[in-house]
Amino acid sequence: MSGQQIDTAPRTRREIDWRAVMHDIAAGSVVRSIAAVILSLAVAAVLIVFTNEEVISTMGYFFSRPGDFFAAAGETLGAAFGALFRGAIYNTNASDFAGGIKPLTESLRFAGPLVAAGLGIALTFRAGLFNIGGRGQMLIGAGCAAWAATMLHLPPVIHLLVATLFGLLGAGLWAGIAGLLKARTGAHEVIVTIMMNYVALGLLTFAMKSPILNGTATGNAATTLPPDPNAVFPRLLGSDFDLRWSFVLCMLAVVVYWWLMERSSLGFRLRMVGLNPDAARTAGVNVTRLITVAMVLSGLFVGIAAVNQALGRDGNFGPSIDSGIGFTAITVALLGGSRAVGVLFAGLLFGALQAARPAMQVVDVSPEILGVVQGLIVLFIAAPPLVKAIFRFLPEPREVTDIVTGAKPELERKEGA
Repeated sequence: MSGQQIDTAPRTRREIDWRAVMHDIAAGSVVRSIAAVILSLAVAAVLIVFTNEEVISTMGYFFSRPGDFFAAAGETLGAAFGALFRGAIYNTNASDFAGGIKPLTESLRFAGPLVAAGLGIALTFRAGLFNIGGRGQMLIGAGCAAWAATMLHLPPVIHLLVATLFGLLGAGLWAGIAGLLKARTGAHEVIVTIMMNYVALGLLTFAMKSPILNGTATGNAATTLPPDPNAVFPRLLGSDFDLRWSFVLCMLAVVVYWWLMERSSLGFRLRMVGLNPDAARTAGVNVTRLITVAMVLSGLFVGIAAVNQALGRDGNFGPSIDSGIGFTAITVALLGGSRAVGVLFAGLLFGALQAARPAMQVVDVSPEILGVVQGLIVLFIAAPPLVKAIFRFLPEPREVTDIVTGAKPELERKEGA
């Protein structure tokens, strides 16, 4: 022991175990998620108020007649949040019940793929991985589903099932490539999945300009052929609504994810790897294989979103078929704490925000405000100390607290005593 010194000083912030910190962020508490949403809406309310022309005009004589400012601000906020309700939940100005609930069905339509893709991203979070390639996996899955829907000619029901299977397998295999590279070579999955997004976009665009998906000579606009009617999800509530049976598939994915991660032995092993891969390896878990399996499973859930986009329409589509869902799903997974129910409600929230955009424009509120809300949610979720500083009642995550301060766990403190 002579000549050796044991460093008993607390660890500094530069020595933080960032894996544990990111795990805490990805598995945030319900209270923190609600607080993040409240803060984001509060900031959005401030932006709405101070970008309104009528409110700005009252600020010139604020000290002489402050009531005008507060009246204009209240009227602006009332109109904005009223439009948010009418555009996402129920249109109180509609002449019949069908017209009234159509905003709700639109919210569900937008929420379905967000929930499915969010589940895929959440799965990798709980396995200690970061799948940033949701966009690429959606593009490949949509392309495979489109090929089966246009080039194959099968009986009803069977054709839809086959096209759905093609979409799931395409997305799953594309994600599996990143998982295999991570497991075998140690390539960082964040970099690999981001780069594969660009590869997927190029491949899909090429296929849409060739007979692979276009069915004609090369050089045409990047688009697919219209799918066979047998390979399209039927409408769930009739011809007056765009909500389709693919939404039910997205809801079934929530149940499957819950059972997989909370009740199955495979989910238990995935969570072991996410919490501590070294301990999992010592316990006999094949970490290398599970990394690949986690990415494939993630791709399968993202593939459900891809199938929803590709086969939940009667016409063709272009390279923008993902509609930003692959990246928004990261926010959904973070806000939902990587849990099935949390991701479900987070997806419903973001679907409602998406559906409310047209109604917000009607009352002269920029729809980009809703994009700001989404970005702020990510900011607050990724900054737990900031949220805790604003809401003093929030408990500080003990795991991160011990890492930052160098404090010993309770068990070790008792043993030391």
